[in-house]
Amino acid sequence: MPKPPAKTANEQRTRYWLFKSEPDAFSWEMLKARGEQGEPWDGVRNYLARNNMRSMRVGDLGFFYHSNQGKEIVGIVEVIAPAHPDPTDTTGTWECVDVRAVADVPRPVKLSDVKATPELSNMALVTSTRLSVQPVRDEEWEIVCRMGGLDPKKFTRKPGRKVA
Repeated sequence: MPKPPAKTANEQRTRYWLFKSEPDAFSWEMLKARGEQGEPWDGVRNYLARNNMRSMRVGDLGFFYHSNQGKEIVGIVEVIAPAHPDPTDTTGTWECVDVRAVADVPRPVKLSDVKATPELSNMALVTSTRLSVQPVRDEEWEIVCRMGGLDPKKFTRKPGRKVA
């Protein structure tokens, strides 16, 4: 049987992410209130998280996760500006992307439910618990969307395709 064609660099790169925020500092409701203008995802001071943001492209989607309080995925965001200098950083070391709220998750997906799902055992949310900006694999995206009551086909990032 012939091998499937190799994936192009664009097909191999991450298109989905998870953004963690403490709801008492910056909540999903606060991001929704920003509307289409969105908000810089600033204040991140971790090199891997910064590098993840450098890998993002406008149109990539992500889960909005309430950490500490709630510990649940509550919304879907879209990257609306590529990595740029973090306005809260005076050293020039840190960068951020801008995101906007796209959709509520009808049934917030709790961390305990993610951990209880065998297909998600390798998800960064489970294995890299302290990382504030994480990649999400395609299959993880689909599973979590379904767990939250969303049709993953409506929230798919493909070049040239408008997000629902």
